Order: sequence, then C-alpha cells, then structure tokens
Amino acid sequence: MPVHCSIDLPRITDNGMRSVDYAVMAQVFATHNELGRLADEAVYHQKLLHLLHAAGMDATIEVPIELSFRDFKIPLAMDLVVDRKAIYELMAVAALLPAHESQLLGYLFLTDATHGKLVNFRTQSVESKFINTTLTTAERKQFHTNLTRYRGESGLAELIRELMADWGTGLNAALYRRAVLHCCGINRESEQMLPMTSAGQRIGNQRFHVIGADTAIGVTTFTEFTQDNFTAFRKLLAASPLDRIHWLNITHRQVDLVMITRD
Repeated sequence: MPVHCSIDLPRITDNGMRSVDYAVMAQVFATHNELGRLADEAVYHQKLLHLLHAAGMDATIEVPIELSFRDFKIPLAMDLVVDRKAIYELMAVAALLPAHESQLLGYLFLTDATHGKLVNFRTQSVESKFINTTLTTAERKQFHTNLTRYRGESGLAELIRELMADWGTGLNAALYRRAVLHCCGINRESEQMLPMTSAGQRIGNQRFHVIGADTAIGVTTFTEFTQDNFTAFRKLLAASPLDRIHWLNITHRQVDLVMITRD
C-alpha cells in the first residue's frame, strides 16, 4: 500500500462537510478575533485546536501521511482533521493561491477523501475556500501513457509507468520528481544552478534537476500537453549546457514522457 494515514477518512457528502464546517468556522473566527492577522501559523493552529476541543469536537493537528514507492518514503502532514472526516489546511499567507488548492487536493487524493477547506488567517477578514473532489483512487489510475515522443532509456520509462500505476495522477509535481530522482539513485535533491548563455554571452544561472552529466528531468502538471510547452523546454535547453531534458507531464487523464534534445 503506497499511502499510510493514521486516520481512515470516509467519503462524506456536501451536507456532511457543511455540518462540520459550521462549527469549525465559528472557532476559526473566534481565533482570528482574538489573535488578529499577524500571528505565526503555528500559533493559530494551537489556539484553534484548543477552541475546538473546548467545544467538544474531535480535532487533531499535524495528521501524518506516509507516501511510498519501492524503497522511497516521504512524510507529509495534514494541518487539521476534524471529527475524523473533514480536512483543513490552515494558512497565514497574503492570499490563497492555486498552489495551496493543489496541496489540499493532493491530501484528498492520498486519503481517498472528498471534502476539505483552506483557511487563511493572515487577511483582514478570514479567507476560506472549499476544495472538493469526486475522483476515487481507482479513477485516478485510469490514464493513458504516451511515449511516442520518447527516445530515452527504457528503464526510466518503466520506472514512470510503475510509479504512476502505484500513485495515480493528481498529486504535486514535486512528489513525482522526488520519487523518480530517488529511484534513479539520486538520494538528495538534485537541483543545480547551471550557467545559461545567449549569443555567446553569459546571462546567469538556471535551476535544473540533473540526473546525469548532460541530462536533466522536468516534471510538470500542466493541464494539457502542448507544442508551446514543448517549445519552451527546447528554448530552455538551448541556453543551457545540457544535451537533453526528459520532460514528464502529468494530467488527470494522460501521462506524457518526452525526450527533448538540441537537434
């Protein structure tokens, strides 16, 4: 089993989530009213937890999730789970961003849950947003793998096939990348700053995830595989000292692996 969570979360309905959320948000507002908008995130966590317990609710913060593949393991943690069924991500940021939505959606996918909510304490008034999904783990594993534009090592292609069959689609790109790098024998974050040139002039350094002397890997979750994105990688490669980039793009319905070279 690639995912282990200490709480077995059920798939609840919209009404089930809202019944929990009404009580939770009352304590969120009370927390914000008392502490204001400038406290550290951990302070909000502890104050909200105290208020939820005082209100008689079953609430747990920092609920661990372990995601694994082969001998690779990565620990994750959900900020708050209430009544063993509703997931909350608690933020103290300038504004909620798509990356925050993606993070919470990933937790829903990993636990096969259906409903969660983002809560941001940093704004003048509490900012919040429901994040919901109907996709099941089985449905996330129903995707097409496209290797028609890949001319690289067969071992990498098989590794990615196995990883995607194990985890399914919909997770954060960084999780897939870390698993691939580990299984390629790179046991540390492989991000390197490489020199970039244009018309023979040095124009700075660019981050790449290097898996060989002249090869990098890029993992994205663009909503679709397009020629524009392919061209963007080609231009990036042309200015770098690399010879090739393996580009893995993962959407909910398709996984594309392409080897991009200079020629």
